[in-house]
Amino acid sequence: MTEGEFSYEIRMAYEDEWEESVALAWKTFLQFEAEDYEPEGVRSFENFITDNALRRMFIMGAYQMFVALKDSKIVGMITVRSNSHISLLFVDERHHRKGVGRALMYRLCEYLKTELGIERVTVNSSPFGVGFYHRLGFKDLQSEQTADGIRYTPMELTI
Repeated sequence: MTEGEFSYEIRMAYEDEWEESVALAWKTFLQFEAEDYEPEGVRSFENFITDNALRRMFIMGAYQMFVALKDSKIVGMITVRSNSHISLLFVDERHHRKGVGRALMYRLCEYLKTELGIERVTVNSSPFGVGFYHRLGFKDLQSEQTADGIRYTPMELTI
């Protein structure tokens, strides 16, 4: 894919885009990931993304979010906490396998490295995302684990 073929805008999210981004995360989670979890895990995920403290952290700038837009509509999002841990990465189903997730990851890593001097990023990947992260160069830190009903594989990438 050449640069000219990628027709998405990738940028930091605006404050008023929080709800749309979280709705995308929830919808995509239900479509592709919820079946891998017990009901406790689904509730834990929903509680995490609807927590007002998380939204306040975003508004204060302590929880960064980048979005991918197509025709002014959010079709992907990625968030990072503690300046180096990816906590959410979701792309609308109609935009899967079009480079959106990769572009979000690239933009986030570029920001972390150039703006914050971060050289390593971590993620607790869902079972659905493990292959995606491996293709980007992430390495497993440990085998799959479960906490609060959430299944994940701890991974890292040197940027």
